[in-house]
Amino acid sequence: MKIKKHIVGPLQANCYVVWDEGSGEGLVIDPGGGAGKIARTLNEKGIKLKAIVHTHGHWDHTAGSRGLQRRTGAPVLRHGAESRTGFWHRARAADGSRVIDLEDGQELALGRSWFRVIHTPGHSPGGICLSGEGVLFAGDLLFQGSVGRWDLKGGSFRALVKSLNERLAEIPDSTDVLPGHGPGTTLGRERRTNPFFRMARDLKRER
Repeated sequence: MKIKKHIVGPLQANCYVVWDEGSGEGLVIDPGGGAGKIARTLNEKGIKLKAIVHTHGHWDHTAGSRGLQRRTGAPVLRHGAESRTGFWHRARAADGSRVIDLEDGQELALGRSWFRVIHTPGHSPGGICLSGEGVLFAGDLLFQGSVGRWDLKGGSFRALVKSLNERLAEIPDSTDVLPGHGPGTTLGRERRTNPFFRMARDLKRER
């Protein structure tokens, strides 16, 4: 499996092009801009784009989707609980007619590689992570040393720390975390040093 990161849009979101070398099948995760640049990567690498995946619907992760869809014909995949509209959220209609809802536990296959959809609300109602091949695409749930905002429409601090504590519980410490903004990290490092994991454990003890 190969991964190429593009930093896109005015808020410097991380967009990931992921593909299986054997089959050439690929995904684009969170194209918040730079549709032309991303399309060039697909062409240069000979990638057959299966889908455009949104870890959540905020415009800084989705604004390039329509342009990329026009160039490739690939569907947009996002969780069904994600808001359909709003200032921060990109309306589903803006991504054309091929917008397909993802479900928790669903698997996305790329040749011999696969990724599992994990519903991780908190930053937004329909936020997801993709887990597989030793990697976690974390969207804006988890950053190096921090987490995503929970004060936007549909956000929830309790839901966010519950996602950290429960929804990621079975993923090994050795997993590489590729976040929606900023540098990568590992899940073990964040469990040891990220204060929001400690808050998640404290909230669990309070129950």
